[in-house]
Amino acid sequence: MGKTKKLGKLGTPLSRPGPLADQITRDEIARPSVRVKNRGNRKDEDDEFVGGHLSSTILKQSLAQLQEIEDEVESELGPIARKDGPQPEYRQGARSIKLDDDESEEDPEVDETIDAVPHNVEKVVKEFESEMDIAKTDLDILEHFMNKDAAPQRKLADMFKDKITEKKTEIKSQIDADSVQTVDLSPEVQEMCKEMGKVLAKYRSGALPKMFKVIPKMRSWEDLVYMTDPEKWSAAAMYQAVRIFVSNLKESMAQRFFNLVLLPRVRDDIAFYKRLNYHLYQALCKALFKPAAFFKGILLPLCASGNCSLREAIIIGSVLAKNHIPVLHSCAAVLKIAEMDYTGANSIFLRIFFDKKYALPYRVVDACVYHFIKFEHDRRELPVLWHQALLTFIQRYKEDLSQDQKDSIMEVTKVHSHYAITPEVRRELQFSKCREDSVMATESD
Repeated sequence: MGKTKKLGKLGTPLSRPGPLADQITRDEIARPSVRVKNRGNRKDEDDEFVGGHLSSTILKQSLAQLQEIEDEVESELGPIARKDGPQPEYRQGARSIKLDDDESEEDPEVDETIDAVPHNVEKVVKEFESEMDIAKTDLDILEHFMNKDAAPQRKLADMFKDKITEKKTEIKSQIDADSVQTVDLSPEVQEMCKEMGKVLAKYRSGALPKMFKVIPKMRSWEDLVYMTDPEKWSAAAMYQAVRIFVSNLKESMAQRFFNLVLLPRVRDDIAFYKRLNYHLYQALCKALFKPAAFFKGILLPLCASGNCSLREAIIIGSVLAKNHIPVLHSCAAVLKIAEMDYTGANSIFLRIFFDKKYALPYRVVDACVYHFIKFEHDRRELPVLWHQALLTFIQRYKEDLSQDQKDSIMEVTKVHSHYAITPEVRRELQFSKCREDSVMATESD
């Protein structure tokens, strides 16, 4: 009672709660709020329109800016650009704007990887190379592990040359080689493909020929691609081709396209320019959308060739390091690379997969252990790349090794040692649990 009187003196209006039955009755019925909202004076902003004078001013300014752009382009192109001739096309991001009134039949395609792939590919590759910390002295050591008698990279043209040989042996008669057709296509289709090849050789940007977009849906797509002469395609055309073929081909067919067309082009570009074109780097990133086809058509043939250079491994390895890859595909790739004959590129790719910190199955871990312990009887000097891959493997999967496997790796470190890396490898092996301890702890839980 004292509190009620005190608040009453301060001017706070209070009401008696009343009997309990009345309170329960009042609570069962919803009562309107005391606050009244005045919504009548609000004005909808969407109902306001721009006046006629202001809209005409905006249109005049837009036409004046468009005319200035046209005058600038005509001044740059010189007397070639005339108003009575074809109007130039301007690029703004992923959309194209034409100055004429004719609209294109199809909407321009938007490149969804333009933000995913960095424009300065050379800078990205150099940063990745610095992260790998590859010693310059490894170049001479890696030469001893190169396969000097490796077969040259097969291309699409080599496949059709084999077809000519097979047809010659089947006919078994005197016949002119020029009369043997490599493809069973009509002369009109062959002529169309040749003309399309000329367009792809000079392609930079814009719409592609409609015939080219239909090729992946045809059964004889290899014949049609061969007739366009893919070795002369521009880098931008190669990227667009990879986009189309990745979207329309199955993994087995995409694998053949990567192996016969994309991989030889990438290796030739790296060998000639000592770096990779931006569009070809984009093509590799786009090819990774089908990881099984990428590994079977690019990565594994590159490692199996035995002549993969260090620069090729770094550039393609940067694509693997910067993109997400499903676990199962990565495990299969690690298993295959670990079972191959050793080259310096194998250590780079294995280290990249180890750094992704996948939960590898025991079968893959055992294959990696055997990959390292088989060097116990190899008396050649191993590069720093091999020691770095071993250290990364031990750091990531030391608790997945059995005691026998740890002892075997310790014996290998006695034969092949590095003054800075080998002590760290031994420390990781000594102060870590074994696979048996992890299994027993799991069963006890």
